[in-house]
Amino acid sequence: MTILEWVAAALGLVNILLVARRSLWNYPFGIAMVTLYFFVFFDAKLYSDALLQIFFLVINLYGWWNWAGSERVKDGGVAVTCLFSTARLAWLVGTACAAIGWGLLMARFTDAAAPFADSAVAGVSVAAQILQSQRKVESWALWIAVDALATGLFWSRGLVATSILYALFLLIAVGGLIAWSRTIRQAVA
Repeated sequence: MTILEWVAAALGLVNILLVARRSLWNYPFGIAMVTLYFFVFFDAKLYSDALLQIFFLVINLYGWWNWAGSERVKDGGVAVTCLFSTARLAWLVGTACAAIGWGLLMARFTDAAAPFADSAVAGVSVAAQILQSQRKVESWALWIAVDALATGLFWSRGLVATSILYALFLLIAVGGLIAWSRTIRQAVA
């Protein structure tokens, strides 16, 4: 556990709280967090999660741009939408295949500490982050799965602050799912 990990965790907490509130200002905190977490995860030999931070940097820039140009609702937050059933199924199948494939590569070619759990966290996080950047409510269901798995994975690697952060993320993700679903219901009414 380093000061770098604690700073990254604090930035992450602010980031996710702002995302749940559908605030555009989540992005500067997210960009700073993923930059720091690249080094934290690389040092812990969680290579999939380290590489994931590079992706997160790029997708955070895209999300910031996308959210900045999106419609606002009465409370000032960005408008959110849902996927169609066929799109949900395609995202689930694609995400599962990508996570398994990446896990096989990590197991075969690296000294990754937990290649399949790490790749599951990474693969589902990619899908969740893309859907979140597109303002899809389903992103929260994926974040709930990520946070539940990641809490145990990071604890097992001695990343106590990060494990605690992901436990808090899990609670916030449940709240985010409820809040974003409520926003959709209010928009339809």
